[in-house]
Amino acid sequence: MNIPSNRSTAPNGRPLEIQPKWRQDFPIDVADDELGARREFTKFAVLVSFAFVVGQCWIALKSWLRRRKPTPGSQRIAAIDDVAVGAAMLFHYPTENDPCLLLRAATGTFFAYSNQCTHLMCAVRPEMDQSRLHCPCHAGYFDLATGRPIAGPPRRPLPRIVLEVRAGSLYAVGVERRTI
Repeated sequence: MNIPSNRSTAPNGRPLEIQPKWRQDFPIDVADDELGARREFTKFAVLVSFAFVVGQCWIALKSWLRRRKPTPGSQRIAAIDDVAVGAAMLFHYPTENDPCLLLRAATGTFFAYSNQCTHLMCAVRPEMDQSRLHCPCHAGYFDLATGRPIAGPPRRPLPRIVLEVRAGSLYAVGVERRTI
C-alpha cells in the first residue's frame, strides 16, 4: 500500500507501516480530519444561525404588516328575525374569501366565528344541540360559546367575528384573532 508522503503520523506517533491493519486500511489523517470537522461544524452552525435570524425577521415583518392592515369595515349580515333560535347562517367577512358562521344559540344570544378550522382550514359545522362546532376533517371540536378548541388536533380558537345590533339587524364590525 502506498502511503502519501504528506500524511502525518498516526495518533500514537508510530510509523504507519507498523500500525494495525485496520488503521492501514483506513488511513485517516486525524489532524486534518478534526480540522475539517471543526470547519464544517462551524459553517453549519453559522448557516443555521443565519437561517434562524432570517426566519425571525420574516415573522416580525409579517406581524408588523398584519398590524398595519386597516380594520375591516362594518357589514350587515342579516335581520335578527331572519335567523331562528338554534339555526346557523353562512356569510363572508371581511372579504368574499373569508367564510363565517352566524349562530343563534338563544333568543338574544348570537355568536359568529370564522368557518375555517384553525388546524387545516376545513369548514366547521355547527352542532347546536351539543353546543359545539365540529370539524369533520380530523374530528376537531370547538366550544360554541367561546370558539376555543375542546377536542381533536386544533390548538387555536376560531377567529371571532365581532357583532353589533343596529335597528334590528346584525352587523359584523371586526375580527378578533386569539391565540388562547
